[in-house]
Amino acid sequence: MARVSAVEWLRGGSGRCCCSFKRITFVICCVNLVAALLVIHSFYTSFFFRPSSGLNRNYLADQTKKMEESIRIRREMGPLALVNAARMLRMKLSREEKKGRIQLSQLVMHKLASEILQMLQGVDNTNVTEQQGWLSSAAVNIWRVQKLEEVRKATNSKPSNSSIPFREAKMLKQALETNWPLLMEGIGLWIPTNIINTQHDDKPKDEPDFEIIPGRPIPPECHAELHTDYDGAAVRWGLTHHKESAADCCQACLDQAKRTKPGGMKCNIWVYCPSEFGCYSPDIYEHKHQECWLKQADTPRLNFKDKYSESYRNNHHNAPIVVPWMSGIVHL
Repeated sequence: MARVSAVEWLRGGSGRCCCSFKRITFVICCVNLVAALLVIHSFYTSFFFRPSSGLNRNYLADQTKKMEESIRIRREMGPLALVNAARMLRMKLSREEKKGRIQLSQLVMHKLASEILQMLQGVDNTNVTEQQGWLSSAAVNIWRVQKLEEVRKATNSKPSNSSIPFREAKMLKQALETNWPLLMEGIGLWIPTNIINTQHDDKPKDEPDFEIIPGRPIPPECHAELHTDYDGAAVRWGLTHHKESAADCCQACLDQAKRTKPGGMKCNIWVYCPSEFGCYSPDIYEHKHQECWLKQADTPRLNFKDKYSESYRNNHHNAPIVVPWMSGIVHL
């Protein structure tokens, strides 16, 4: 059988060109298949090839030697002395903390706290001065001495006569003698230190008291009086009548008196609340900052002046010590 060249095969063996798409596609697929097989073979031999057992043993031994050398170098470079010193210090602190810790049970601690509270309730707390802390501290020290004497008796040769168990009394004795601050901390007891307050007053004797009033200056004709509340019939209801300053409140009183027709109620008393926290009054209303009351009275009468009396504050528990209002009488 005669050999047929590729060109003749593409031509169909007859000299005519019969290079169809099917034959070209077949040739391309064959070339791609051969290339893919070569790539797969190369990948397999690169990643899945295993050396012989002798080479493998030599490789592992070499890697192990390098790792051991690396560990040795890191240990030599590390601050071993500092690490050991830190470890020893940590162990020492742990032993001291365990030694100084109060080993009493929660029931015993609660019992001690109840005894101290019951003893402190007998201290006179009505006098709220710097002596209160001293009295509380003295009372706690007296309790400590009595309790220490009790636990010392319990640790004697006959512990059965005491109400405190021997082991508990021994630990409590150590806590009262050497670990008293830790015992107070465990109980939750804290007594403030004595603070002696000395008042420093360098104001001259003849200098009058001066209080800053916010807003523009009050004219002399307003006759403003601090911490004063005058009584009178209301010409303008203050709950809905606010002014920015006491001077404005006084001016409102003067303007109302000028505009009032003959026979009408003319304002001759103004009452203003300068406090940002509001002003106290025995009525049912809540009096707020900048309230301006315009009143009228033929003979002005004081409601309150300077301070509320002690008897009044006993009957009115919400009353402050100082009268918060300021007032003035306008002479028409």
